[in-house]
Amino acid sequence: MSRCAWPLLRRLPARAGLLLRHGGGTPRARPAASSASSSSSASSGDGGASRAPDTSLFVPVPLKPGLGGAAEEDVGAELTRPLDKGEVLKSLNKFYKRKEIQRLGAENGLDARLFHQAFISFRKYIMESSSVSADLHIILNDICCGFVLLGHVDDLFPFFLRHAKQIFPMLDCMDDLRKISDLRLPPNWYPDARAIQRKIIFHAGPTNSGKTYHAIQRFLSAKSGIYCGPLKLLAHEIFQKSNDANVPCDLVTGEERVYANEDARQAPHVACTIEMCSTNTPYEVAVIDEIQMIRDPARGWAWTRALLGLCAEEIHVCGEPAAIDLVTELMYTTGEEVEVRNYKRLTPLTVLDYALESLDNLRPGDCIVCFSKNDIYSVSRQIEARGLECAVIYGSLPPGTKLEQAKKFNNPDDPCKILVATDAIGMGLNLCIRRIIFNSIVKPTVNEKGEKEIDSITTSQALQIAGRAGRFGSSFKQGEVTTMHRDDLVQLKEILSEAVPPVKAAGLHPTPEQIEMFAYHLPDATLSNLIDIFVSLSQVDGMYFVCNIDDFKFLADMIQHIPLNLRSRYVFCTAPLNRKEPFVCTTLLKFARQFSRNEPLTFDWLCRHIKWPLAAPKNIKELVHLEAVHDVFDLYLWLSYRFMDMFPDAVLVRDIQKKLDDIIQIGVCNITKLIRASQSAAAPGTAEVVSEDFPLSRTKKDAKVVSDRHGAASTEALSVAVEAAGLRRAKNLRPSRLGSRQEDLKSYGRGSLANRLLREGLLTQEMLRQLESEWQDQHRNGRYGFGSKRDDQHRSKETGKKRK
Repeated sequence: MSRCAWPLLRRLPARAGLLLRHGGGTPRARPAASSASSSSSASSGDGGASRAPDTSLFVPVPLKPGLGGAAEEDVGAELTRPLDKGEVLKSLNKFYKRKEIQRLGAENGLDARLFHQAFISFRKYIMESSSVSADLHIILNDICCGFVLLGHVDDLFPFFLRHAKQIFPMLDCMDDLRKISDLRLPPNWYPDARAIQRKIIFHAGPTNSGKTYHAIQRFLSAKSGIYCGPLKLLAHEIFQKSNDANVPCDLVTGEERVYANEDARQAPHVACTIEMCSTNTPYEVAVIDEIQMIRDPARGWAWTRALLGLCAEEIHVCGEPAAIDLVTELMYTTGEEVEVRNYKRLTPLTVLDYALESLDNLRPGDCIVCFSKNDIYSVSRQIEARGLECAVIYGSLPPGTKLEQAKKFNNPDDPCKILVATDAIGMGLNLCIRRIIFNSIVKPTVNEKGEKEIDSITTSQALQIAGRAGRFGSSFKQGEVTTMHRDDLVQLKEILSEAVPPVKAAGLHPTPEQIEMFAYHLPDATLSNLIDIFVSLSQVDGMYFVCNIDDFKFLADMIQHIPLNLRSRYVFCTAPLNRKEPFVCTTLLKFARQFSRNEPLTFDWLCRHIKWPLAAPKNIKELVHLEAVHDVFDLYLWLSYRFMDMFPDAVLVRDIQKKLDDIIQIGVCNITKLIRASQSAAAPGTAEVVSEDFPLSRTKKDAKVVSDRHGAASTEALSVAVEAAGLRRAKNLRPSRLGSRQEDLKSYGRGSLANRLLREGLLTQEMLRQLESEWQDQHRNGRYGFGSKRDDQHRSKETGKKRK
């Protein structure tokens, strides 16, 4: 008997329990098949069925080829013979091509992609290993010797499946992962709230209707209470009002803790940002403000958590009527009824029949609303050129600066009577505005896929902003709304006349505990990959959605190479920062690296990093940098409440942050001077353009109202606009490609390229109007080769004279 067969015959009884036997060369599934097989093939649905996972998110765990101990190598070779790698490769490729093997793999959770990746890894492992396990060595030898009764390529499947589960550990625990990521019963996450019968009161009404006022009155009269607002400014306002009314109230935000009692004892009332509310502390009254933000793609989970989890006898919910149905349905799942109190606007709001059309028509109490920093800078400089003073408010300004600018605008003795602002005025600031003027009715938004796009403002946004005019109790008893441009006014009226679409779903977000349990099953996966797999496997019913986690994943990928435990890594990734600010992101990276070395981040270390002290800004670029430094201080303070021992100098940092706030206020007060300095420092004929902090992907609508407004637009105007938006392809535009006659130019503004640039937000209305004016001046001077036919003839005559 040959050396190949004899040792195997002796070992057949021992191998019988190890290997799967096959009938007729066709593999049969093991009786105890992997649980992933049934799970992965199930479809998603509301009836408890699970959906197939997105296997593109499964990242294989790298396995090093075995170096092979001498003993292990001797066993396999002694029982059979050394393996011929060439024959082994042929057998492995034959194994891969068998349809029966692919079908059996699919039954065990390996779709085509996973099967292919697992096979590549399995083949590499065998071919690059100096030795393999004795049982695998014997099987490979049987197959290579060609003994059909003893060895068939199908016998490799148990070893292949074992290897696949090593590089894809989620295959072995899919049922556990599905259970952890099951988000269909959020009310059960809050047993303290379910242990009491809560009374839910919905205060529904538009802006300036007094709905929040009535809820706050109940908050102040209660023995204990909590106010949950969307902004630090709102929480601070309630904190001030409560203490002024002799109701001790603490302030809790992500970056700040202020106690009403000098000995830092917790007061019975607290005003906080929505993310900071406690679901374990009992209260008599809770107020949840701006409940319609429960649909927010990024922060909606915080409102869901507060609504379902606050342990309060009475919960007063304030917001738009559009959220009534959803809140009522959510409360049905907890067995709680909702009492609705409707409110009407306290002062009249009129949509004017005429647009402003020119800044010369501004009146005291006007507020021009822009949706980009560049428009803010442009409009404020034009106002200053007319000898008027204006206050400026936009989102990235520190809260203290916003309050000072609002105070300046509201002060009747201050010469500043005009406000230029973004939609940041929609909530959180008390402003005495007579008339709201929309400079534009399109703004960057985030769609359901997490993509940024330019689209018309929604009815809810328009009402929120327009409602700031004619505030009750101010010097203006009636509010007015209009637009800067005549063509926008028609569309604004249509937007304001539409009903606000009902809020359909509430946001959810994975908790740290859920991610920790995921990591227990998938210890080699990155945090970003854990989140992706969690969302892929998560199950929610029709009343909920999983919030956008792109910012979280961005930070997780950025600090992945830094050695941190999972809980600390999760905290760093939930830090509130703008990922479009390179300086802030770099600072977070340095914070995490220093933290991983167990080295405290001291005040001196931070001052060296930001190069403190800082001077007043001389141009817009320096002002933007100061705003980023302020965000860094916020980041330090936020982390100091999570890692007190590693961020020990919060008091000192808060002191210099106040000084920085004063420096930024100086810059904002002189913003027109900064704009002039920026433009003079730029190349002749160009203007410095500050990044708008959003990468545009596409638009939802045709934006006809934008493209139809403008007539002629020259190639140079388009080139400058595109270059300002940061597109290199603008360099390839050439005037000669667009024709040489004025008639062509007049139709060009409505051509496909102009429409596309306008539709994609690369060209704004204000930018196109200014550039068109510049082009017309240049065109009259005969520049850029766009002269008329008469000009061409005159030029040819002059050339002929010179030649003669």
